[in-house]
Amino acid sequence: MIDQKYLLEILETLCRTPSPTGFTQHILPLLEKEFNQLGLQPVRSHNGSISAIINGKSGNVRKVLAAHIDTLGAMVKDIKDNGRLVFSPVGSYMANSIECENCQVHTASGKVVGGTVFSLKPSVHVHSDARSYERRFENMEILLDEKIRSKDETKALGVEIGDFITFDSRFTVTEKGFVKTRHLDDKAGVAILLSLCRAIKESGGIPADSVQIMITAYEEVGHGACSGIDPTAQELLCIDMGAPGEGQNSDEYTVSICAKDSGGPYNYELRSRLVQLAKAQQIDYRVDLYPNYSSDALAALKAGYNLRTALIGPGVYASHSYERTHIDSIEYTARLALAYMMES
Repeated sequence: MIDQKYLLEILETLCRTPSPTGFTQHILPLLEKEFNQLGLQPVRSHNGSISAIINGKSGNVRKVLAAHIDTLGAMVKDIKDNGRLVFSPVGSYMANSIECENCQVHTASGKVVGGTVFSLKPSVHVHSDARSYERRFENMEILLDEKIRSKDETKALGVEIGDFITFDSRFTVTEKGFVKTRHLDDKAGVAILLSLCRAIKESGGIPADSVQIMITAYEEVGHGACSGIDPTAQELLCIDMGAPGEGQNSDEYTVSICAKDSGGPYNYELRSRLVQLAKAQQIDYRVDLYPNYSSDALAALKAGYNLRTALIGPGVYASHSYERTHIDSIEYTARLALAYMMES
């Protein structure tokens, strides 16, 4: 049984804890603490992934369930003469999706400096072409929340080239059950994995085979699950997001089962089993294809792992922006993942 209260609480904590790709060190202790409290022994890899084994009736690990903790972010590329920042995106997103967003610059000393992302022509009262001005990263800048007018004053704050930049999550849950926040991709998946571990502990259930729970840290740049998978594993189920939108079968209320993405088709046998499990458990689902999408499954296969792979996840609207899903979609995903874990 999935504990909805715990799921939403840990999801909020994860979303409010910065962890862009390459800068996940602040969230890893949080994950380790959760695993320990759930009676598991987390192992941290050199590249920042964390995994733990849920012991089954058989000692061999046959199944791996993976999600990624890294998110979109940015990095300081240059400091202008007026003290404002030029930035480079970390991960793939549209420049307009962060316009007028609050952000934080994380300096090497540990100091955090707040700021806001603006276009170079942010005001209709000043710029006659403000509406039509193209939102590209080279046309955007960050204004720090400090009284500064020069590069030297910005550098005096400790801000340097290469500092990471994170964006406010703005996490909220509405009365109707909509979850709105940045970083549902893929902190919803991580929250689901932790909720599965909690459900197993509280129920006393034992899977037929041992299961590896894996949280990766470089999925957004393509090599999250390239290492660390147990050598006895036969299957990898990625818990990531579905992508509703025009022309898609996914929605925000069901679990999405991906048949194919930009890396090609997922394993047909495993996908069919997931569909049958959803039907047997009366879990509302949608099968869909995502043309501009890839997951940790592709990274694992490219690394040479011999695995059947599949992908499921909650339907996340406006992916790689300020995202939205519904608690029903998250719960259906968790229920399907739990049914898969306990399947003989």
